[in-house]
Amino acid sequence: MADTLSAQPAVTADTLAAFSDAFNRHDADALMGFMTEDCVFDAAGGPEVYGARFVGREAVRAAFEAVFRTFPDAHWGGGRHYVAGERGVSEWVFSGTHAEGWRIEAEGCDLFEFRDGLIAVKRAFRKERPKQAA
Repeated sequence: MADTLSAQPAVTADTLAAFSDAFNRHDADALMGFMTEDCVFDAAGGPEVYGARFVGREAVRAAFEAVFRTFPDAHWGGGRHYVAGERGVSEWVFSGTHAEGWRIEAEGCDLFEFRDGLIAVKRAFRKERPKQAA
């Protein structure tokens, strides 16, 4: 019988809400505390069918920090979070002003896979919209 005292708590909708809050604070340290050492992040855009893929804590952290630099006012609002076993979903509206001066507001979602009470995989999806004036 497994030792339940050493087991990591399960990821819940509240966990995903706290993860989203860390994104809105642009807090890379807090974000990485939610993720496994070998985490994977598939960005919403990129050259591959899955977007751009980042593997491992250093690469994923750098990708998150790049979003914060590219969209200094990045915000994921209206979050709704769901968990079913070792998978989860967060729905949100992303808004931000790009460093080049244009603006975006679009619905999106993250699909998650969990392991040992942490996020192992985060796949981001976002509606494609024309650039808006800032």
